[in-house]
Amino acid sequence: MDFNENKPIYIQLADQIMDGVERGESGPGDRLLSVRDYAAKTGVNANTVMRSYAQLQQEGIIFNQRGIGYFYADDCREKVLEMRKKTFFNKEIKYFMDRLSALKVTPDELKAMYERFLNQQ
Repeated sequence: MDFNENKPIYIQLADQIMDGVERGESGPGDRLLSVRDYAAKTGVNANTVMRSYAQLQQEGIIFNQRGIGYFYADDCREKVLEMRKKTFFNKEIKYFMDRLSALKVTPDELKAMYERFLNQQ
C-alpha cells in the first residue's frame, strides 16, 4: 500500500476504512479484519492499525466486542458522512470557492457542471 508521507499512516488507514463505509462496501454489524490481519494486509505495524481502530472507535464508527473483534456500528455510515461533510464544509470548500471566484465561474455554469456530473453517475 502506498502512503502519503505528509499524513500519519494511522489516519490514512482510518480514512481507507471510512472510504469503504462511504461506498457501501462495509456496513453495520460487519466485522473488521483483526488487527494482525489488517496489519499484514497493509504492510504496517500492528500498533499503527490499533491506533486507527482506536480512532474509529472513539468516533463511534466501530466498536470492540472483547475477545471477538471489531465491528461496524449500526450508524457507521451516517457518522462517516457527517464527519466527511463537516470536513468538506469547514476546510475544502473554501479552496473550491476561491478557485471558482478566481476563474470567474458563474453560478449558472457551476450548476450546469454539477448537473452534468450527476447525470454521468
